[in-house]
Amino acid sequence: MQYVRTVEGIFLSRPNRFLAQVNIQGQEECCHVKNTGRLGELLLPGAPVILEEHEPGKRKTRYSLIAVWKSGQWINIDSQAPNAAAAEWLAESPLGFPITLLKREQRFEESRFDFHLEGAHGEKAFVEVKGVTLVEDGVAYFPDAPTERGVKHIQHLIRAKEAGYQAYLLFVIQRKGVLAWKPNERTHPAFAEAVRKAAQAGIKILAYDCLVRENGMAIDALVPCYF
Repeated sequence: MQYVRTVEGIFLSRPNRFLAQVNIQGQEECCHVKNTGRLGELLLPGAPVILEEHEPGKRKTRYSLIAVWKSGQWINIDSQAPNAAAAEWLAESPLGFPITLLKREQRFEESRFDFHLEGAHGEKAFVEVKGVTLVEDGVAYFPDAPTERGVKHIQHLIRAKEAGYQAYLLFVIQRKGVLAWKPNERTHPAFAEAVRKAAQAGIKILAYDCLVRENGMAIDALVPCYF
C-alpha cells in the first residue's frame, strides 16, 4: 500500500491518544495520530516521523502521523495500513488456494471480519487482521493494551470455523527485524488464551513482517508464532 503525499517531521509530544505535536520544516503542527495504542516505546520526543499530508479542508488536521524512525528503520504505526497491505497480499493468493473473490468487512452472524475469501475449488474463508507495533527484544507482541474486541473477534472466528469456513488470524508486524510473534500474555491474558483456543479449533495463526518505506508498506516474510 502506498500513500499519495508524505513529509518528514520531528515528534514533539502527544497531548492525547488522537493528536501529536510535530515539528515540520520548523513549524509546529497539530497532527492526527492514526493509532490509538499506547506506542510509548516509539513516540519519544525528538524521534523522526513520517506524516501523510491531506488536501486542505478535507480533514480537521492537515497531517496524520504514520511512521516513526527507530533502531535504524521506519516503523509504520498507521492502524489502517495492515488491512490495506493485507488486501494487496491476499490478492496474490498466498494461502494455498487460488482466490477468485475477495470482499472486505464481511458479516458472519453478528460478527464482521476484515476479509471474506472464496477460492476456485469451492473454498470459503474468513481472515481477521491485527496490526502489530510493539516489539521487545526482537519479539513482536499483540495487543499493546487490553482488547475485549480482539477476544470477541477470535471467539467469532472459532464459530465460523465450526460452521465450515476456513479461518485465519493474521498478525501484520509493521516493521522488519523481528524473530517471533507472541500474544501479549502480560497485558491481556484473556487474549492469549483465546489465541490458544483458536489454534486448537483449527484456526490458522499467521504472522508476517513488513517492508516499510517512507511512502508505503508491504507484507514481506513469515514470522514464527509461539503461543
